Amino acid sequence: MSKPILEVKDFCVDFWVDGTWYPAAINMNFTLEPGRVLAIVGESGSGKSTTAMGLMDLLASNARRTGSVKVKDVEMLNAKPSLLRKFRGKEVAYIFQEPMTALNPVYTIGFQIVETLRTHFDMGPKTARVRAIELLTLVEIPNPEMSFDKYPHQLSGGQRQRAMIAQALACDPGLLVADEPTTALDVTVQAEILDLMRGLKSKLNSAILLITHDMGVVADMSDEILVMKDGLTVEHGSADQIFNRPNHPYTKELLGAVPKLGSSKKRVLKLEKDAQPVMRMENVTIEYPKRGRIPAFTAVKDFSLEIFPGEIVGLVGESGSGKTTVGRAAIGLLPVKSGKLEIVGSDITRATQKELLPIRRHTGIVFQDPASSLNPRLPIGESIGEPIFLAKLAKGDELNKKVEDLLEQVELPRSYRNRFPHELSGGQRQRVGIARALALTPDLLIADEPTSALDVSVQARFLDLLLELQDKLKFACLFISHDLAVVDILAHRIAVMQEGNLVEVGDRDQILKNAKDPYTQRLIAAVPVPDPAEQKKRRETRLASKH
Repeated sequence: MSKPILEVKDFCVDFWVDGTWYPAAINMNFTLEPGRVLAIVGESGSGKSTTAMGLMDLLASNARRTGSVKVKDVEMLNAKPSLLRKFRGKEVAYIFQEPMTALNPVYTIGFQIVETLRTHFDMGPKTARVRAIELLTLVEIPNPEMSFDKYPHQLSGGQRQRAMIAQALACDPGLLVADEPTTALDVTVQAEILDLMRGLKSKLNSAILLITHDMGVVADMSDEILVMKDGLTVEHGSADQIFNRPNHPYTKELLGAVPKLGSSKKRVLKLEKDAQPVMRMENVTIEYPKRGRIPAFTAVKDFSLEIFPGEIVGLVGESGSGKTTVGRAAIGLLPVKSGKLEIVGSDITRATQKELLPIRRHTGIVFQDPASSLNPRLPIGESIGEPIFLAKLAKGDELNKKVEDLLEQVELPRSYRNRFPHELSGGQRQRVGIARALALTPDLLIADEPTSALDVSVQARFLDLLLELQDKLKFACLFISHDLAVVDILAHRIAVMQEGNLVEVGDRDQILKNAKDPYTQRLIAAVPVPDPAEQKKRRETRLASKH
């Protein structure tokens, strides 16, 4: 065995909150050698990200770190800021969980990659630009030269994630800390990114510390696995041992919650005879107008789809295929260039903001990126209660009661109502977004990647919860996702998008078992499965079919 690049001994992280130290990571012990991948798995709030961020002192000022963290034999705990700056980015690079908040909104993504390169290397602006475009090409961002000059908000969620991965790989780091690196990525891009990380590992003999709740990704990438619960390590072993012979009941429960493609029962929708669609799109085209040097761009072309009361339609496709654009147009957040769009019987194709206001009370949306969709200055109780208050449905004690009921519905403690978004984990923030979307009991719920930030056990409970709520409230739902196993559990019908076009629509069996379009077949083949041996076979088959 070669000398470890990372050695963590008796590492603890505590947070000072209201006069008390709260432990977040307790006595962490692990080593990581070059060329190996260690995955840390566990539920949202188990301390995975805290451990990773604590390694290079990236935690908030109310955190306390004890123990020892050595990178290449250099102690990182209580190291001077100048030493940390030298190590961050060059020796240890991070891929953060939420690209929208990790990227600087006032600089183009090209500038941010160039800045990283020029900080660590003696490089002129022209050479740095060429290298940055190379990196954007490597992570398969469409049209890298044009994307170089785009700001983070002008990219889709998956494209932002790829831009951040390009920045992390810029200095060929010896240790890559990947915190949910594939959360916002669709399955085909995820497969490419994992291949890219695997390539980095073999080319540079880099070590990877992988933090994820996607057990398919863990099966695909990891050599060893560390399972965390409530800040403690409950199990630590090889990938084979954890997947095939787990010892701890919590590990077994975690693996049992992983959705498997094709294993759920088919869902049949019983419609009343004269049922009218809650949402109807007829030949809808959506265009983003020209802005500065960026020309007008048609994101969705001739799109037609109906969703009926009580029906869940899964909308799948790669990042940048137009899924989110369709969802946003459905509630009037984006104008329609041509075609017809009806919501709850009202034509909103040319509706003004004033006309949209009453219609929006019938709709709710869960955004993809919970950190940027919640107001950082408001406690989460106020964020959830705001739609109810503005709709004049409740105030005072009645409003408080509704907020607490909504928190319970999404399995968050009532006491969390006074917490701010930054005090919650990614998965907990996503549940706040879901509670807020359900506040007005909508007829149509647009769910844009609502489970992307949730770990498998919380995701399983959330999917049960969504089905329960949907059964009770009978709302229609457009469920936008890149996770086909999740869509398989929920959807009555599945619609597949590619580059702004609808390529295939059908019930679950038609799409998942008898897909006609080669693009749909490729999407299904790229889904990772939570079994290391099976995943290796699938990966080899996929790579063989590419060459």
